[in-house]
Amino acid sequence: MQIQLVKILKNFFSITLLVLNIQSCQDESIDQNYADNDSDGFYDLIDNCPLISNPNQVDSNGDGIGDMCSDLDDDGIIDPEDNCPENYNPYQFDNDGDGVGDTCDLVDFTSLTCIDGFAGEYPCNGYNLIGHLSIENLSIDFEENTRVNDSWGWKDPETGKEYAIVGLSSHTSFVDMSDPDNLLLIGVIPTASVNSIWRDIKVYNNHAYIVSEASNHGMQIFDLTRLRNVENIPSIFSPDSHFTDFGRAHNIVINEETGYAYPVGNQDSGRDFTRDPGHEGGLFDGGPIFVNIQNPLAPTMEGGFSDTGYCHDAQAVVYSGPDNEHLGKEIIIGSNAQHVDIIDVTDKANPILISTMVYDNTHYTHQGWLTEDHKYFIVGDELDEAADGINTRSIVLDLTDLDNPQLHYDYYGPTLAIDHNGYIVENRFYLASYKAGLREIDISQIESKQMIEVGYFDSYPQGDGSGFSGAWSVYPFHESRNIIISDIQNGLFVVKREN
Repeated sequence: MQIQLVKILKNFFSITLLVLNIQSCQDESIDQNYADNDSDGFYDLIDNCPLISNPNQVDSNGDGIGDMCSDLDDDGIIDPEDNCPENYNPYQFDNDGDGVGDTCDLVDFTSLTCIDGFAGEYPCNGYNLIGHLSIENLSIDFEENTRVNDSWGWKDPETGKEYAIVGLSSHTSFVDMSDPDNLLLIGVIPTASVNSIWRDIKVYNNHAYIVSEASNHGMQIFDLTRLRNVENIPSIFSPDSHFTDFGRAHNIVINEETGYAYPVGNQDSGRDFTRDPGHEGGLFDGGPIFVNIQNPLAPTMEGGFSDTGYCHDAQAVVYSGPDNEHLGKEIIIGSNAQHVDIIDVTDKANPILISTMVYDNTHYTHQGWLTEDHKYFIVGDELDEAADGINTRSIVLDLTDLDNPQLHYDYYGPTLAIDHNGYIVENRFYLASYKAGLREIDISQIESKQMIEVGYFDSYPQGDGSGFSGAWSVYPFHESRNIIISDIQNGLFVVKREN
C-alpha cells in the first residue's frame, strides 16, 4: 500500500513537470513571436528592419527592407551610414572630406575658411568660400575660351532651394545651391544664336529671361520650376518661349512689382543711333524697350523710349522715395554711357524724361543701384579707374528731387580695380570689382558722406590692378545670405560672411 502511494505521487510529479515544460515552451514561442528588439513598436516578425528602430517603417524602393537598414549598393554598409548609398564603395573614400563619397561626388571641392587674409589661394576679409564651380563644371560641352559673365538667383517657392543662374559666352547654366559645398549643375540652355561675351539674366514669376549681344538672339524664357524634377543631370534644356521682336540687347531690367521687362542696349544692324554714333544700330535708339511679361511665356512689346539714346544698364522701380511729386510712379534710372537718366514709364504709351544728370569726370556711365529708401543712387563708371589711374570710384547721387539730382559725393575704394556691377541690400553695398572680386561696403552713414569697406572676397588671385578680368557680377539677394560671384575666368563662387 505504501509502495503504491509512492508510485502515484511519482507519476503525479512527472505529469506536473511535463505540463510545466510544455507551458514553458509555449510561453517561449509566444515571447519570440511578440519580441520587439529595437523597441520601435513593431514586432520583429513584421518589422522591415528588426534591429534598428524605424517606427515609420519607411521603405522607399519597396523591397521589403526598411530604409534604416537597407544596403542598395550591396557594399556591406547600410544606406544611412553609406556616403554614397547607390554606388558600390565599400572603402568609403571621400577625397575632399565633404561627406559625399568619391564614387558619386560630382564636385571635388572643400569649403575654405578665411584665415589670416586667405581662403586657400583667395585673398579675403570676413568671407568664407563655401562653394565653387569652374567654367568646365558649369558646362556640358565645354569649349576652350568659354567665359563667364552675368549672374542672378532664384529661390524655388515650393522646395525652398536656392539656385544660381550663370551666364557664359555659349550658354546659361542653372546650379542648385542647396548644398553649397556640392554645387550641382542641373542643366544649361545654349545660346539662341552665336556665342557672345555678353549675356544677362533676370527673373520674374519663376521664369528666367535671358538676353545677349549675340546677333539675332532675342529673349529666351525658361520656366524655372522645371528644375525640380530633372531625371538626367545635367540636361540641355530648350527655352519654353523665345521672344524675337528684337535681336541683340546688352542687358535686361525687370520690375517684378509691375511685370514689365526692359531690354536695353539693343544694337540690331540696319538701325542708326541719333545720339550715340559710336554704336551701330538700335531699336528705340538703343533705349529701354517696354515688354509686358505679366503672362510670363507670352510677352508683348508695348513701346520704348528713345529720347536719351543708348542705355547700357538700368533699374526699374515703383518710386517710394522722398520726392512726393513722383511717389507711386514707375521709373527707370538708366546708366547710359555718358549720363544718368530718370524716366517716368508709368504710361507705356507716353514715357516722360524726368531728368538727366552728368557727373564730373565721366568716362563710361556703366551701372547703378538705388538705396532702399530711394534717396541715393550709387553708380559706377567703368573706365575712370584705368583712364585716370585712380582707385575704385563709386559716384553717389542724391535723388531727393528727381527733377534735379545732385552729386552727393565720390567714394574711393582701397584698390585700383575697375568697378562693374553693384547691388544694395539694407545698409550694405555689394560691388563686383573685377580684379578685386566682391567688396562689401557699409553705407549706413551715406547721408554724412561716409562709406566704409567692411569685407571682401577676391575671386581673381591671378593679379590686381585695373584690367577687365575677375568678378563680373555678384548676387547678394538670397535669404540664406549665400552670395553669388560670377568670375569671368574662374567660374562660379559662393561665399558667406563669417558669423
